[in-house]
Amino acid sequence: MSLLTSSPTIAFIALGSNMGDSENILRHAIEQLATFSTQPLLKSSLWQTSPVDCPPGSPPFVNAVVGLAPRAGETPESLLGKLQQLEKDSGRKARLVVNEPRRLDLDLICFGRETRAAAALTLPHPRAHVRRFVLQPLAEIAPDLILPGQKSSVAKLLASLATRETLLRLER
Repeated sequence: MSLLTSSPTIAFIALGSNMGDSENILRHAIEQLATFSTQPLLKSSLWQTSPVDCPPGSPPFVNAVVGLAPRAGETPESLLGKLQQLEKDSGRKARLVVNEPRRLDLDLICFGRETRAAAALTLPHPRAHVRRFVLQPLAEIAPDLILPGQKSSVAKLLASLATRETLLRLER
């Protein structure tokens, strides 16, 4: 039985890094995220991706997506706090430039069917459905997922996406 069929709520988190040893940074972050889940994680491949909306000359990213079963009492806000702490623990500093290179970026894509529209948290993530670097790894682990507010599955969103993003699978 997989997490998709056994857990009433799944939180999907997009991971990215384009500073330092990005592959190992993401592997370590995935190990940490596993401690937040009551069941084994759903894990995508690692993908090398072109930077999107980043300053000129930004290096490529390594991206992935994981799905986890939140612990009892976990809320989107409490999980977001844990994600932000993991970013800080990995050496992420306060942002000086929008989308500047970073060691670790963790975005809460969705938390079950929950929705939020606050300054601190918007759910589902407002750009997840138009970003190949999110949809491609998400489609690996949850192709039939329909993000809150969308009418099409992740696989269909990905198939209809017209962007110039480039992705290369690094490892399964």
